[in-house]
Amino acid sequence: MLVFRDVTEISPQQSCGHLEQEGLGKDGGQERLRQSLCALQEEALQLNQQLQPKHQHEDLLTTQVSAYASRGNHLCALIVDIIGTTSQRGFPAPQDQARAQRALQEMRHLLNLSQRDIAKAAQQKAAPHQEQAQDKRAQLGQQPTAQKDAPHPAQGPGAKGTEGLHGEAGDTTMQWYQHLQHAATQCTLAFEALANSKDQQAKRIKMDLQKAATIPVSQISSTAGPQLKEVFDKINNLLLGKAVPCGARAVSLTDHPQALDFVHYKLAEKFVKQAEEEVACHPEAAFPIALVAAGIWELHPRVGDLLLAHLHKRCPYSVPFYPAFKEGMGLQEYQKLLGYRVQDSKVEHQELFLKRMSGMIRLYAALIQLLRPHAKRQGAQPHGLNHGWRWLAQMLNMEPRPDVTATLLLDFLQVCGHALLKHYHLQFWKMLMLIKEDYLPRIEAITGSGQMGSFLRLQHFLDKCLQHGDIPLPKGSLPPAFWPS
Repeated sequence: MLVFRDVTEISPQQSCGHLEQEGLGKDGGQERLRQSLCALQEEALQLNQQLQPKHQHEDLLTTQVSAYASRGNHLCALIVDIIGTTSQRGFPAPQDQARAQRALQEMRHLLNLSQRDIAKAAQQKAAPHQEQAQDKRAQLGQQPTAQKDAPHPAQGPGAKGTEGLHGEAGDTTMQWYQHLQHAATQCTLAFEALANSKDQQAKRIKMDLQKAATIPVSQISSTAGPQLKEVFDKINNLLLGKAVPCGARAVSLTDHPQALDFVHYKLAEKFVKQAEEEVACHPEAAFPIALVAAGIWELHPRVGDLLLAHLHKRCPYSVPFYPAFKEGMGLQEYQKLLGYRVQDSKVEHQELFLKRMSGMIRLYAALIQLLRPHAKRQGAQPHGLNHGWRWLAQMLNMEPRPDVTATLLLDFLQVCGHALLKHYHLQFWKMLMLIKEDYLPRIEAITGSGQMGSFLRLQHFLDKCLQHGDIPLPKGSLPPAFWPS
């Protein structure tokens, strides 16, 4: 069994005053620490490259060796996160170097293990009688390299066996993600002529179409049902090809051959932007926005697919997956992949980043539990609670990340936990116990002292739910009969 060592016991967070008292804010000391961290990062990138599976070793790779590569990706990303934290703080600290050194030490160890296992597999392949070789290994009491029978949460509700978590999402999840991104790219190509046209009339049509699609979404708030129905009707009529008012003019999809593709894309994009901005500041707004989006998704499925594509691109944790740091990638490029906003070489503050991610996760959690307004006529939901179970199971099958994992797990459970409990009953309680007993300690192990707030909030929420035997309705939730007939 592969057991990874903890590399994050030393906290990266210390007060500026304390550091100054120790004389660590001096230019010379800071510069030496920066140079040391850069050297550590360079070696980590080289080691991570060596850990990745090689083409000539494809027939020798085992599940264990693949786990080494996944863990290497995780550790490499951790070192990048440490350097990013020092950049935001403005100066490095010895604790940062210590954490990076511990991560690097584990990467060296992983490389030795990987090379050993590949060499052992090569020896076994070369043996003239494979059956005899297997008997000999059994006699020597050698442990198998592949843990094929080790269960994961995705294999069953509340299943144990989290000893060897993945560093990244599963193949099926990533194929789904890539399929949606490809669909979004194809959609942008389909309205490329309209988007890039220099013709004044085409520009006016594009602007009117964008306003007609996005202004109604901007008007969504925690309002009464009839007002939400009015917003929905405006958007639906536009998508049906009807003429809708736009200022002093009327606009229709018939105004341009590429209008439908353009409106689909911009509308889906706007729903996600509302999550980033409105839901991030007013969490209860997730439900009315989700209700309108759900109604449009049901009648116009392509908008739903594009909404997911935008959501995944802006918030990869909604897939969920943690983008891996790749060789040759710049720090800011990697931070953008993680969802951070980077402007003029400055990365947004962690608090703002977490608020935006929370807004998008809350919208997603609201979407998957809402009964579509026309569900009786249309049939099963295209993206229902089963996707909530899938999301949660996938998260618990991946190594946690500091701050963001605890924050988004809490957001998701606060918004969707009540609905999942009503649907899955005892099985969901098992999932919560798995989080409390097995996953929370993993989060705590990689959480610095300055990042404990998100961890403690998640811990308190789980303790309270388990103590009372219930998960409360989320703030802003809508009654089943909220949508007017």
